[in-house]
Amino acid sequence: MRKFKAALVATLVATMLFGCGKASDEAVVGISVEKLEDVPEVTPAATEEVSEEEVVDEDAPPAEGMVRSYFTNKWVDEEVNKNRPLAVMYPINKEAQPQYGLSNVAVFYEIMEEGSMSRQMGILEDWADLERIGNIRSIRDYFVYAALEYDPIIVHFGGPELYVSKILTRDDVDNLNGVGGSAMGPSYDAFFRVPEGSTSEHTAFTDGKHVTSAIDKAKFSLEHRDKFEGDSHFTFTGYSNPNTLEDYSDAVEATEIDMAGCYPVTKSALKYDEEKGEYLKTLYGSPQKDALTGEQLSFANIVIQRTYHETRDDNGYLAYQMHDTTNDGYFITKGKMIPITWEKTEDYGPTTYYDENGDEVVFNTGRTMIFVVQLKGKSFSTFKVNGTEYAD
Repeated sequence: MRKFKAALVATLVATMLFGCGKASDEAVVGISVEKLEDVPEVTPAATEEVSEEEVVDEDAPPAEGMVRSYFTNKWVDEEVNKNRPLAVMYPINKEAQPQYGLSNVAVFYEIMEEGSMSRQMGILEDWADLERIGNIRSIRDYFVYAALEYDPIIVHFGGPELYVSKILTRDDVDNLNGVGGSAMGPSYDAFFRVPEGSTSEHTAFTDGKHVTSAIDKAKFSLEHRDKFEGDSHFTFTGYSNPNTLEDYSDAVEATEIDMAGCYPVTKSALKYDEEKGEYLKTLYGSPQKDALTGEQLSFANIVIQRTYHETRDDNGYLAYQMHDTTNDGYFITKGKMIPITWEKTEDYGPTTYYDENGDEVVFNTGRTMIFVVQLKGKSFSTFKVNGTEYAD
């Protein structure tokens, strides 16, 4: 179905482009020198209209060798799709902001961890030339299970050994572990500190060159492996036919997303920018930005994914069920929100989201923010959309 949609869009685009070209040629041939004075003057307004049409047609390939990103549907160099992304563990602490590499995030996760604090994981594509990535912190096993469907190289700085070593040292899981050691895998010299020599929190980084070298040392595959499906990760639509959710009778206005009830420390929130058609992300009441570019994080799609969780021990370590077939959630895009259900049945299979008709949700081209939250009625399960509280 996804390939049929893509083929249909390509056919329509080609028809428009070649049809316009033919008409233009005939018009030029039909003008004689004697009748040049009869040719209507091209006004600035007309020129602007043509230019605007060309800019709007973002569904046409911008250059040879460009393909649709598996994870955002944006046009990318085919090498970007060929190479595996990074799954980078970013701390969300206030003192750790801003962070490097966020502009290259295709899919971004926020999930609670112990101590009423949450953590972030970014699925980075086109990372090879990044001058700095991080800072980087420890991982939890549920982030690993969330990451595997992208077939990534996992980049982290340790984690609770009791709960993460088993999954991280599986033969099929490739990870770069900043603290080294066989319990969670070696570092392969992928990391450095800023400032150099520091051992404090929020000072561990890597970059594209270090990661590439580490992948070579570890003999990991730089390119996607056979386990990866090699197709669009979500069901996407292009810029020319956006999914506005207007066809859903149960859609509600969703221009201000307040996740403080789920993440009480970070108070993650997003506000819809109608001009951009995307949601701008904030942490602690301030814009969340990429330290390298100064760009505020923005997302075309937001998923709020409810799932079962439990507390594992007296240290407060949590477990989240990332494989399931029955739980619910919400999908938000273009200023509206609908209820959804989701399922994930295998490590390398994508998490799939369905509307209440049982049809797969269509994502808009662009980045996706996924909030994994606790089931209704639990400690951190309440959020607000346009002032309305969603708890039950």
